[in-house]
Amino acid sequence: MNSRIHNVSRRDFLKSGAGLTLALVLPAAQAAQPGVAGPGIAGSGPQAAGGFSPNAFVRIGGDGTVTVLSKHLEMGQGTYTGLATLVAEELDADWKKVVVEGAPADAGRYNNLFWGPAQGTGGSTAIANSFEQLRQAGAAARAMLVQAAAERWKVPAAEIQVANGVVSHPGSGRKAGFGELAEAAGRLPVPEKVALKDPKDFKLIGRSAPRKDSVAKTTGQAQFTQDVMLPGMLVAVVAHPPRFGSTVRSVDDKAARAVPGVADVVRIPSGVAVLADSYWTAKKGRDALQVEWDDSQAWRGSSEQLFADYRRLATTPGAVARRDGDAPGELGKAAKVLEAEYDFPYLAHAAMEPLNCVMRLSAEGCEVWNGEQFQTVDQANLAQLFGLKPEQVTLHMLYAGGSFGRRANPLSDYLLETAHIVKAIDGRAPVKLVWSREDDMRGGFYRPLYLHRLRAALDGQGKPLAWEQRIVGQSIIKGSPFEPMMIKDGVDATSVEGAANLPYAIPNLLVDLHTPGAELKVPVQWWRSVGSTHTGFATEVFMDELAVAAKADPVAYRMDLLAAHPRHVGVLKLAADKAGWAKPLPAAKDGKRGRGVAVHESFNSYVAQVVEVTVAADGSFKVDRVVCAVDCGIAVNPDVIRAQMEGCIGFGLAAALTGAITLKDGQVQQSNFHDYPVLRINEMPKVEVHILPSAEKPTGVGEPGVPPLAPALVNALYAATGKRIRALPIGEQLKA
Repeated sequence: MNSRIHNVSRRDFLKSGAGLTLALVLPAAQAAQPGVAGPGIAGSGPQAAGGFSPNAFVRIGGDGTVTVLSKHLEMGQGTYTGLATLVAEELDADWKKVVVEGAPADAGRYNNLFWGPAQGTGGSTAIANSFEQLRQAGAAARAMLVQAAAERWKVPAAEIQVANGVVSHPGSGRKAGFGELAEAAGRLPVPEKVALKDPKDFKLIGRSAPRKDSVAKTTGQAQFTQDVMLPGMLVAVVAHPPRFGSTVRSVDDKAARAVPGVADVVRIPSGVAVLADSYWTAKKGRDALQVEWDDSQAWRGSSEQLFADYRRLATTPGAVARRDGDAPGELGKAAKVLEAEYDFPYLAHAAMEPLNCVMRLSAEGCEVWNGEQFQTVDQANLAQLFGLKPEQVTLHMLYAGGSFGRRANPLSDYLLETAHIVKAIDGRAPVKLVWSREDDMRGGFYRPLYLHRLRAALDGQGKPLAWEQRIVGQSIIKGSPFEPMMIKDGVDATSVEGAANLPYAIPNLLVDLHTPGAELKVPVQWWRSVGSTHTGFATEVFMDELAVAAKADPVAYRMDLLAAHPRHVGVLKLAADKAGWAKPLPAAKDGKRGRGVAVHESFNSYVAQVVEVTVAADGSFKVDRVVCAVDCGIAVNPDVIRAQMEGCIGFGLAAALTGAITLKDGQVQQSNFHDYPVLRINEMPKVEVHILPSAEKPTGVGEPGVPPLAPALVNALYAATGKRIRALPIGEQLKA
């Protein structure tokens, strides 16, 4: 094993040497409830009453280092920093001595509290579900250190103070670092109840402490999957079929096996794998394969065909997601009705680090190294394939170079692909699976292609009397383990989120859904901000169209209809004020300028954005400025929140400008960044992020900044040109 990889067994971890290991526990009944943290804490001391199973989060070493065990993946979103902040705040630790490690896969101790008995990262839940849990862990550790000091110094615990990693007794002048007290504290019973700080006393929460992953990443010390090197390891690349649903009919591997360094060629359910001593050798071997594909069960359609099919579906009623009043009736008799249709292509996740995984099989079980996002699902799927118990599957969570949802695959696709390769060679060597950028781009599991058809009726004052929204698109939940929980009466909640909960005051509202059947074999799954990627666009662009028809200011029009939703109003007003909405934009030297707005709630956070653009005479345009306001509850680390909003804006802008996976005769047309561009630095606009002060519990920040960007952008382009864009990506539409 590479000496850079530090593997601590569960037994060694719990022993921890001469230090303090603390575990926080949750009653099983409470663990399944969103936002509920258990009152009991148990760990190195006697178990708290109730027979709870512990989840270890804090370790304090003899040198005073505070190690926070992160149950959530760090993939660039700042989770390691946020979770460490929660512990360090209540512990009153020295931030410079706080380090973070990825927790092992164990849903009994490290479950996502919003997901019930399951461990994983997603849905912008990491900080939100951990907020009280990890603060309790830090507070309990602090109480034990204080008690250890009180007993050593023979003074009342109430007289002891803790600050910046030092425990002190002002009356006697005694003081000790955490490391000096760790062993004694570890012998004490863990308090069953601990008091958490009043927010007015926060010293770290609400301030911008340096990130915990920056130094490792900028110095090359951070461990990613590509860094893992095990003795005897083989690198595998896979020849995948060119169409979804195709299988291998025959393969001639003579030329591949003749490539120096190629160790084996094996057939697996997803294609043909070539194993070699290095990636480039394996790739050369794959290039030399002669594979004949069986397309008899393959999907041979196209994006154009899908949109045509979806338009036909949109002419008929779908499964009802929300019904208020009688929208069809009001539309049928209204004097003024507006209609619009919005199209959205498939989108790839296009994370900077393509999919990869390292796996080793032994008599004891299966061991995995990767940017692990979906521990419980992956454990179960791998255990089933190998005939193991889930606890025999050890997952080492390394850093991930982005994901945007792709690594949280309900089918564990790339992990099972690795497992099939390992199984095919009888586990004789560890295997590192590497997908190229082309493999990643063409490998499926995209944001689904969607079509929205909307109609609205306006009264004499221009206010909406009725709103009808029909959505057509694939379900990302159907066929997954989440189907029983997330599909009700034929409605996939992720297809209609952001539309079914439309906040505007409209008395007659209907949202329904068509979900194409299983014959459509293009694999889909969640993509950063999930359903709100398309519902946020359709609702906010259409709302802008209503405001124009009513001859009303777009911000004022929204504010009037959002009177019952103060948090929407709060971010909308803040963004508009900071953008100078009330003042005209300065004229451009060449071309026209425009300003657009959008507001959207997702993952319990509220984000409004104002976008400013300049459009040249030839239809080319530049996004000059984005002003973003966010209400995400208590801002644990404002710098991380700003970074996430900036990242969301860049991510959303890339999709709005050029993002599209298109299919022709069943084949994906894109392959790399030359034909699926991500945003370049010179295209990034000036971004201002304003965080609304809040006393509410923290909510998501990794995704909610994406949905408002595209609608605010096309609303700005309309303001500049009078041309309404209703299909993404924008591409060359202004030049048409």
